[in-house]
Amino acid sequence: MPLGTVLVVEDDAAIRRGIVDALRLSGYDPREAADGQAGIDAALGQHVDLVLLDILMPRKDGLAVLSEIRRSRPALPVIFITARGQEEDRVRGLKAGADDYIVKPFSLTELLARVEAVLRRVPERPQAIPRLLLDGIQIDFDRREISHADGTLDALSEREAALLAYLAAHRGRAISRDELLLRVWGIDPRGMATRTVDMAVARLRTQLRDDPDDPRVIVTVRGKGYKLALGPAGHEP
Repeated sequence: MPLGTVLVVEDDAAIRRGIVDALRLSGYDPREAADGQAGIDAALGQHVDLVLLDILMPRKDGLAVLSEIRRSRPALPVIFITARGQEEDRVRGLKAGADDYIVKPFSLTELLARVEAVLRRVPERPQAIPRLLLDGIQIDFDRREISHADGTLDALSEREAALLAYLAAHRGRAISRDELLLRVWGIDPRGMATRTVDMAVARLRTQLRDDPDDPRVIVTVRGKGYKLALGPAGHEP
C-alpha cells in the first residue's frame, strides 16, 4: 500500500517529472497536473492526501488554486514549491493556508522530508470550535471574549484567540513552538530564535487566570511545547 497519494501541480515538465519519480521511488502514489486549473480539477475530483503546488503557473496561479482547495477541502494539506523565496512571499503563502513553503531550488531529500512531516503533522485539519468551556470559564471565539465564573468578562486579542483556538482544536496534544509559529503566526520557524510563543502563552494564561507557577489549563510539556489540558470541560457545537 502506498504511503499516500500526492498531487504535483507544476508547469515545468522537468521539475514535475523529477518530483513524481522521487515520490514514486519513496513509496507514494503520485499524480500530476501541468497548470492551475488542472490542479484544482485533480485536487477536488480525485482522492489526494497532499498537494505540492507551484505558485507561478498558467490558467490559475498557486494562490488561486489554494483558495479553491481550502473552500472545498479545508483538511487537505498543501505545500507550496516556488522560486519566490522572499520572506514576504513565504508569509503570504502560509497566511493563505499553506502547510509549508519550499523555495526552489531544493533537494529531493528535503522535499520528501517535508512531505512526510506534513502528512504526519496534519492528517486532518480540525474544524473550528466556536465556543470552549474550561472549568467554569467560557471562551467565545467569534466575540473573542472570556466569560469567567464570577460574571466578569475579558477580551482576547486576535492573536490570543487564534492561539487558544489552535490549542483547543488539538486538545490534549503537545504542540511545538515551531508548529505554533507556522500555523498561528504564519512565520517560517526555521533558523529563528524567538520567545514570541512563550510570551503569548504567558499573556493568555493571565487572561484565563491560569496559575503561572502551576498552570492547569495551558500546560507546558518539557522539551515539546504546550498543550491545552484534557479534563471535564469540553466544547460546544
